[in-house]
Order: sequence, then C-alpha cells, then structure tokens
Amino acid sequence: MDPHLLRTYVTVARLASFSEAARALGYTQSAVSQHVAALEHDLGLPLLTRRPVAPTPAGERLLEHATALLLRLDAARADLDRFAAAPRATLHVAASPLALHPRVLAALPATGVTLRGLPRDRVPAAVATGEADAGLVDGIAAPSDPLRLPDVAPLAATGVAEEPLAVVLPASHPLAGRTGLRLDDLVDARWLDAPAAGLPLDRLRAVHGGPAGRGFRTALRYEGTDTRTLAALAAAGHGLALLPLPVAGGVPGAAAVPLVAPRLVHRTELLLPAGERREAVGPVAEFTRRLKS
Repeated sequence: MDPHLLRTYVTVARLASFSEAARALGYTQSAVSQHVAALEHDLGLPLLTRRPVAPTPAGERLLEHATALLLRLDAARADLDRFAAAPRATLHVAASPLALHPRVLAALPATGVTLRGLPRDRVPAAVATGEADAGLVDGIAAPSDPLRLPDVAPLAATGVAEEPLAVVLPASHPLAGRTGLRLDDLVDARWLDAPAAGLPLDRLRAVHGGPAGRGFRTALRYEGTDTRTLAALAAAGHGLALLPLPVAGGVPGAAAVPLVAPRLVHRTELLLPAGERREAVGPVAEFTRRLKS
C-alpha cells in the first residue's frame, strides 16, 4: 500500500471534497482522483462514494488503520532526521493545559522557548513527529503508576509531578462540607465534560463507572482549555469537575473537596523521543535536568 496514495485518500475523506484535498495537498484535482483510483484498484474495493464524497464501509475501516499508519511513518522519518539534525538553540514544548505545573514552568529556560498548548491526546504525536522537542502530558493514575499513553512511537516518559485530586462543586452543594469524597458517591451525579481543560470523563468511567462502564453523565460540555473557566462552571452549578487540588482551590463560589477513594493522583509526565541524542548542554537537556533535579 503506497503511503502517498493513502495520505491523499485520508485527506479527501477528511475534507469530503476532491477539490479541497487538492488545494490542501498542493496537487491538481485530477492527480488526487488518480491517487484515490489507484488505491482502490490496489485494494480491489471502492473506498469513496463520489456524490456526495464519503467513505464506503470499506473506506471507513481503512481510515481506522490509516491515521495510525501515517503517524508511525511520520514519526519514523522524524526519528531518523534527528540523527542528521544540527543542535538546536531553541526549545519547542507541547503541553496539555493541566500539565503546566509550577515546577514545570520554573524549569523552562529563560530564553528561546516556544510553549504550545495542545489537547492531551495530541501531545505524544507532536513529540513523535518532531513538531515539538519535548512534551508535557497529564492524566489520572494510581500513585507512582505511569500514565496510559497512545502507542504512537518509541517515547521516553518520566514522571515529574503528582498531586492530589479534588471534586469541584458549588459551595452550596450538600456535599461541599465533606472532608473527602468517594467516586462511589458520585457515579450518578451530573458532570462537566471538558476533555481539554479537565480530566476526561471516559477515564473516570474506566476507573469506576458502575455496571457496564455507565455513570458520570454529562451535564454540559466545555470545549475550551481554561481550567479557571471550568472551575467557575462547576461553581455555577453546571456540573461537577475533577481537578488537581492546587488548581481547584480558591475559585469564588466553589468548594474543592479532596477525592479519597479510589486512591488516584493527578500525574504529569515529560515526554522525549526514545534514545534522544541531543548535546549535553542543549536546551532540551537543560530543561530535562532541571525537571528531574
């Protein structure tokens, strides 16, 4: 399967247009049509309907494989390019919003840093493909356990911070006066779904979701990245939120009650390409040393 043809097919399917895909890829529309036709001939299956442009059932199944395949190819090229790349004097860091722990911020070099916020599921891919020199990703885990990260490429993950978790709710909520809360008590509550700013509800369901993984129903979905806005939504009664205790505290009108069971923490990890071969005094090495010290 030719990866160039596969990349063209994925672009057409994503944009639902041959002409838009041609513009995005810098090809003629005729070339895009030929790429898709050649891939269909190679596989012996129709992959797209033409009017409207949409994946066939076989095309949908190919898309499930294609994203991971193309990401792996991009990661392999970036990994090999590092062998020939000149040492860089700058540092590009990709970070999920809740991974910006004070210790992390203090470890950043004084100059030459570009810090880019990304959804947590995109951070490993940014490091793997060379879009970022280093990544900072967060999630919930048992104390001292590593995060479950997508297998996008060989990456070295190092834990740099663990914090207690707290449930954020209105100060007037009946549970606001508790000294601690258990997830058992909150499975049937309404929650804020904030995949970028908060901790994903699907992870809570995986940890403790009741029968067949149900529970933790969504009251409101917030698609921003500002954790203070998320906490303010919880304070206003739009749903509960689970946040690191240091982030959850001090929000007007909100109570932050520590999570006491199950034993979970908010964990932040530093991601680097496995076998990183940068110079010992470069910005990546300096940042890594300061984080680990």
